[in-house]
Amino acid sequence: MTDPHWIEAALTAARPQAVGALLRYFRDLDTAEEAFQEACLRALKTWPKNGPPRDPAAWLIFVGRNTGIDAARRRAKQQPLPPEELVSDLEDAETHMAERLDGADYRDDILRLLFICCHPDLPAAQQIALALRIVSGLSVKQIAKAFLVGESAMEQRITRAKGRIQGADVPFETPGAIERSERLAAVAAMVYLIFNEGYSAGPGKAHARAPLCDEAIRLARLLLRLFQTEPEIMGLTALLLLQHARTAARFDDNGEIVLLEDQDRSLWNRKMIDEGLALIDKAMRHRRVGPYLVQAAIAALHARAARPEDTDWAEIDLLYATLERLQPSPVVTLNRAVAVSKVKGPAAALEMIEPLEERLSGYFHFHGLKGGLLMQLGRNEEARVAFDCAIARANTAAEAAHIRMHIDRLMKDATPRAGKRA
Repeated sequence: MTDPHWIEAALTAARPQAVGALLRYFRDLDTAEEAFQEACLRALKTWPKNGPPRDPAAWLIFVGRNTGIDAARRRAKQQPLPPEELVSDLEDAETHMAERLDGADYRDDILRLLFICCHPDLPAAQQIALALRIVSGLSVKQIAKAFLVGESAMEQRITRAKGRIQGADVPFETPGAIERSERLAAVAAMVYLIFNEGYSAGPGKAHARAPLCDEAIRLARLLLRLFQTEPEIMGLTALLLLQHARTAARFDDNGEIVLLEDQDRSLWNRKMIDEGLALIDKAMRHRRVGPYLVQAAIAALHARAARPEDTDWAEIDLLYATLERLQPSPVVTLNRAVAVSKVKGPAAALEMIEPLEERLSGYFHFHGLKGGLLMQLGRNEEARVAFDCAIARANTAAEAAHIRMHIDRLMKDATPRAGKRA
């Protein structure tokens, strides 16, 4: 398997584990990142000729560690040697550190890496942005899009976060129980954003990005083992499972998006759905509602509907109203407008989203929903303008193709009227 897409997928999937292990070796974010990048460059040169290794992550860790050590040795040649007693004790100190980390309750390199990135000395936005960059390897542009901010602003945010981590001399050690609890919210948000990056990929990149969804679910399950009585982590895990269960039905054979109401529900993964529903039922018994649990409850209503017309849109509207109180956001209000359009009609939904236009002017889904509502109201010229704005902001070719399908419908509807006027 030397297909470039396979290599890209393998490097993407291996990144969190490899960077986590390299950070354990070097205890320096920049060094770990640079070592991983060097290993990726080596992989791009050797894998097409020699074939992929049996375990890409292990290969990248091995090569990255060696390149990092070589770089450290080159730098050391330009510096005076340390006292002999420090050199002679170095290996024992490293061994002790490895044993202490590997023997701790919190064993997973990836989650340890997440907890380091989510250090409480950093503002929450910097924590999540840094972890997205370090752990999942997303580009600054991708992260900026996720946060709906400019690329340069996000670059500065990540640089400041790395500088504060390095300047604070944060020890690479397993956080204790209190520290884990304090950082849980940022880590949960990080896991959710990793999932969304994989889930939002178009059909051309879905295969390469699918490991991100699987990795996010794995991380969520690990968090659940650490925080077994935390309903929000149950909700997070359930939400990821219920969304991922629909993957096989999200695109047709031509790579075009299939909306939720048009999906073949027999393709949904019932095992994942059943696991997600069981987690929601368990979480509800704790009587502590948070944003992830509410979103999972919304996904559960879709999963429980045997047919699109069986969907309880009124209950979904109420749940989104709860989510607006818990986590106010223009995107949450935009999503609620979909439910409102089903319950109260497109005019009510359009009235709800119009105040959001300034804040969501660069957001594809805003213009797509606005165009759809205007089309339902028969305001086709305005709908066409909104759809053109959506295409200009599409994140994938599939999103653009889906909007063009609506434009084609508008043009077909307009053709007979044009003939009459002529």
